[in-house]
Amino acid sequence: MSGISIRPADPGAPDIRAMIEAHLAHSLETTPIDSIHAMPADALQSPDVRFWALCDGDTPLACGALKDLGNGLAEVKSVHVIAAARRRGLARRIMTLLESEARNSGYTALVRVTGSELLPAFDAARALYGSLGYVPCDPIPGYGPDPNSVFLRLELAPLG
Repeated sequence: MSGISIRPADPGAPDIRAMIEAHLAHSLETTPIDSIHAMPADALQSPDVRFWALCDGDTPLACGALKDLGNGLAEVKSVHVIAAARRRGLARRIMTLLESEARNSGYTALVRVTGSELLPAFDAARALYGSLGYVPCDPIPGYGPDPNSVFLRLELAPLG
């Protein structure tokens, strides 16, 4: 993985859009329609969203985004690793970058919504977020209670 880099990316670029569409397709396969919270590429181009891709050379393998919710809060969105690149620690690398970017931007907390224990396809994601220090919380801004979703929060200590 010597050519791996994480950089800001355009969710509308064809190769990135294809990865986001795979993320949305996975959501449709694993999640009841009323519990899907994944954002399409066009929504990820919003001014309140910052988006990154993890690439091997020019080939995107993973992505993730931060959505500004105001009041020092950012939501982690669109964390996805393509199927052929899974189980290599890439999701952890994206999550670590998102946390660093959030801290550097002055956010005081990150929040995340993912599938609950009712959806086994999200077991690995919940385990990853727990290992990174995310803890369950009440529904985050813009969401209501949902038995198929778990809401998570990571407090960010100020830098320095």
